[in-house]
Amino acid sequence: MSPETTVTFHTPSTLDEAFALLKEHGDDARVIAGGTALVVMMKQSLVVVDHLVSLASIPGLVGIDVREGAVHIGALTRHRDVETSPIVREHLPFLSDVYGRVATVRIRNSATVGGGLAHADPSQDPPAALMVLDARVRLVSPRGEREVAVAEMFRDYYETVLRSDELIAEVIVPIPSATARTAYLKFLPRNEDDYATVAVAALAEVANGTVQKLRVTLIAAGPTPVRAEAVEAALEGQSPTAEAIRAAADLVADAVDPMDDFRGAPDYKRDMAVVFTRRALERVLLAQG
Repeated sequence: MSPETTVTFHTPSTLDEAFALLKEHGDDARVIAGGTALVVMMKQSLVVVDHLVSLASIPGLVGIDVREGAVHIGALTRHRDVETSPIVREHLPFLSDVYGRVATVRIRNSATVGGGLAHADPSQDPPAALMVLDARVRLVSPRGEREVAVAEMFRDYYETVLRSDELIAEVIVPIPSATARTAYLKFLPRNEDDYATVAVAALAEVANGTVQKLRVTLIAAGPTPVRAEAVEAALEGQSPTAEAIRAAADLVADAVDPMDDFRGAPDYKRDMAVVFTRRALERVLLAQG
């Protein structure tokens, strides 16, 4: 963003006002929430806009509460608030832990839950946890509202299924069974503040020596978060032996499509995806006996 660039900053007080501004300015406008990603992209001239529409003054988009067996998280709720919320720690301690591992406290104090999902960076931590928890987002537009599973939200690199006139209102996270076990493993060869070379989230329920439910998601492993459905199918209904886990984890190699960057070559990342998937599966399956 050059010093000569002039950007008009709008602060609507209702969703209707926000929708009207977005319609009026079209492709020249972008929604801004916490701004941790968008401002950086504007400074790097990756995004050029004339109008920013802030959601900060619109009521009803911040907060955490429990309703009908799920935790509802407002789209403008900060990462840090999810990390420290007594409600989240009681009902979704796994989610609290994952949000607490995002970047730095400074970032977590600014970044919003909805903004992060709309940004669709495939290396972000939260989507991995939200996907294994079967979370969904409630989207609103002038035409009404709809719900989309987080697992179905990401279409391509930095692209989502959100329509041009839709905003994320809240994230709805079902409270898992008390017997469910979870794990989130990140491979960080540099430091805790960096994006992972690869990371794996897993959730499992085992009863009578059989895997009843399994969810496995990887981030930093492709242009979008990767739901490892082949791994899940290989183990659900089976006895979780070490041999079965190793064979299932090997299937991840065909599911991921990692990028070549300074965190590793694609073949290296693919190997690490297999290794960390196996470790996550061992943690949520073998520990249950």
